[in-house]
Amino acid sequence: MYRKSLLLAALLAGVCSTAQAELKIGVVSVPQLMEESPQAKSAMQALQDDFMPRRREIETQQKELKAREDKLARDSAVMSEAERSKVEKDLRDGQRDLARRQNEYVEDLNVRRNEELGKLQRTLLQEVQTYARAQGFDLVIGDGVLFAKDGLNITAAVLGNLQARGKTAPAAAPATAPKPVDKKP
Repeated sequence: MYRKSLLLAALLAGVCSTAQAELKIGVVSVPQLMEESPQAKSAMQALQDDFMPRRREIETQQKELKAREDKLARDSAVMSEAERSKVEKDLRDGQRDLARRQNEYVEDLNVRRNEELGKLQRTLLQEVQTYARAQGFDLVIGDGVLFAKDGLNITAAVLGNLQARGKTAPAAAPATAPKPVDKKP
């Protein structure tokens, strides 16, 4: 990744000095967009809302198993051997069932989170491209940037467009954010 950034910087420097061309370059912090955009917050809230009932069921099952364990520890001295064995077997079965349900929950949550992150990344990419076209950028760089002057960072402007679009509206209309300061590399 570091080599790609250096190669890109060298290439851009060569293009600018040789052709005397003025490139309009912007830098976007994708992690910041993923963190702060209303679309990201909405997707994560929807994910929490969808998985909350299952999480509560698992928590309830955990509490029930804990209560049964406590009861066994408290009453095992007065139980018959057969009764204690049955309760211990029921506890093991309950713990296995709980572990299975927890694993399924985590797997389902991860699959769904990855789906939502994929949708979000596509929305953010589309918004960055829309903004860059509308503002006349020749190049927008995202991940792998080691340094960029403040004037090159267009993250706030793209984030402003995302916020203007609302929490769930698709990023399809042209960007209308104020034009950032154009600095030459």
